[in-house]
Amino acid sequence: MPDSHAEQPRAYGEFSLVLDHSIYQPLPDDWIVGMTDVVGSTSAIKSGRYEDVNYAGASIIAALGNAWGTFDFPFVFRGDGAAFALPPEGLMAATSALRQVAAFAKTSLGLNLRIGLLPVSEIRAGGRDVRVAPYAASENATYAMFSGGGLKWAEEQIKAGRYLVKPGRYTTKPDLTGLMCEWTPFPSQRGEILSLLVEPYEHTSPDIFAALARRVLAVFDAAPRQSHPVPEKTGVPKDKATDVDTRHWSEVASNSDFRKYDDGLRLTLDCTPEQIDTVEAILAAAKTRGEVNFGLHRQSHALMTCLVPSGKPESHLHFLDGMDGGYAKAAEMMEAKELAAAASRQVRL
Repeated sequence: MPDSHAEQPRAYGEFSLVLDHSIYQPLPDDWIVGMTDVVGSTSAIKSGRYEDVNYAGASIIAALGNAWGTFDFPFVFRGDGAAFALPPEGLMAATSALRQVAAFAKTSLGLNLRIGLLPVSEIRAGGRDVRVAPYAASENATYAMFSGGGLKWAEEQIKAGRYLVKPGRYTTKPDLTGLMCEWTPFPSQRGEILSLLVEPYEHTSPDIFAALARRVLAVFDAAPRQSHPVPEKTGVPKDKATDVDTRHWSEVASNSDFRKYDDGLRLTLDCTPEQIDTVEAILAAAKTRGEVNFGLHRQSHALMTCLVPSGKPESHLHFLDGMDGGYAKAAEMMEAKELAAAASRQVRL
């Protein structure tokens, strides 16, 4: 069980293993879960502000890690927001960091950042769980994978106005040291950049979802570099004077979060249209069977937001999303599917 003073659990290096429900450990009841998302992110992205949206989304990770003094806590970047978990002694740091990044997003980026915080015990009282497993993307970069439906439940509650953190009247600027967007967007090398979200329904067994997810991953893993969206050759830095050596670029690619499990699959991939069509057909059939909901968005480029912890620069992390809406557009598609299904059920009644 995760504990602020306990030995860290084993990190898994094979991504397909994170589909095994048994490797996840429940967070203690008194831990807290925080969440942010950009309100109206789709509109901001349509106006070409995708970099600002991603920067605001990742800001809580940087602010909290710098305030907490370590990035050794579970978190996940979700495109237009992020989620994290901390032990109870992190409550004041989390509340302060949330208020700071919300004020920063408003005053510096012109974006409204919704912020929320609640104890794990509340999530369990709502019938969900928060379980965590570390995934080692590389030797130096480890990301937390979440299962149990707790983050999704918390997101729904916070969007409904519960567990919101009220903005502070006098708020200092967040310490965003290490958070940067230093690369120009990466064009697709294989056809299209895909942003894909796949979530099981509550009644779907973990085994059924895992089998389906492995079928989806197999389609993408058959491509060179497992459909990695970061180019094999060095990227193009915004600062033309920046010199990038091959070894460093290889580490950047290895440390990227192009595949995640966050109460479901969350993928940013470089694919052929045929791969996407194949996967969409697999998922459409699964949705018809009532096993999953999914959303996907195709675009021409991927976008990277980087976090280089000052105390541990070798553990640089690289958050990926699609440039033209990415996860936000995929989530919009999921919501539209659910609304259409609900309307269809209402008509039948």
